[in-house]
Amino acid sequence: MILRCLMLAASIMMVSGLSGIGRYSRAHAQGAAQASPQAEQQDLPKRVAIRFLTDSDYPPFNYFDEEGVLTGFNIDVARAICLELAATCDIQVRPWGELVTALAKREADAIIASHVISPALLRLVDFSDRYFYTPAWFAARKSAPKVAPTPEGLEGLKVAVVKGSAHEAYLRTFFKDSQPVSFESTELARDALSGGKIDLLFEDGVALALWLNGTLSRECCELKAGPFYEPKFFGDGIGIMVPKHDPQLRGLINQALQRVRASGRYEELLLRYFPNRLF
Repeated sequence: MILRCLMLAASIMMVSGLSGIGRYSRAHAQGAAQASPQAEQQDLPKRVAIRFLTDSDYPPFNYFDEEGVLTGFNIDVARAICLELAATCDIQVRPWGELVTALAKREADAIIASHVISPALLRLVDFSDRYFYTPAWFAARKSAPKVAPTPEGLEGLKVAVVKGSAHEAYLRTFFKDSQPVSFESTELARDALSGGKIDLLFEDGVALALWLNGTLSRECCELKAGPFYEPKFFGDGIGIMVPKHDPQLRGLINQALQRVRASGRYEELLLRYFPNRLF
């Protein structure tokens, strides 16, 4: 009870600060969803049902479709986990800022809403093994030549980045011979690329793919170089959030994630929601 109260108090105090954690960096990489050896070795008790929480405004991860049905990559991953565990899957929607508090109150068993694993959150909760990472990519106009993803390959090229972003910091750290051009918003940076004012755009790969496949890009551009993974800049991957008092559930989820990946179901879901191979 004391631990529960402490978790709840900490969650309430920090939830406003945590509401932005994970919103910036959300996606997948090689080796994701690998179950821990401890989870593989344990014969864990079964669960009749697993109550997941998510939010509903982050397509293609979790959103309501045109018919009002909750769908998305995270939703299908949760359902695949429940299927592997022969458990009933109850997925409820809450506002992003209320998710951690609801888990602390034991109103759910787990959260699957693309939270990036971070030291701040790990003080409050546990996470499953990572099942998704965010790659960064360069995009350019379709008529532009291919570029080598090296400091020499980008030497002298004008690269649009969002001012103050992790992508700007990464570019200035590892591609010092390029010419970063900072913009106040993603929209302005993309407009500069489509209008031919800069050579490249460096951004979150998933967001880029959605823009490139959508109508707003007017089919101007394509991915040119990537992916780039760097936890210090782009986060340490995303996992399913579980309470600290329930290590058995964490083990079950890790086992299920490993089986979903081994069965090919995980790859199928990636191709369904991310038609551009970003990883």
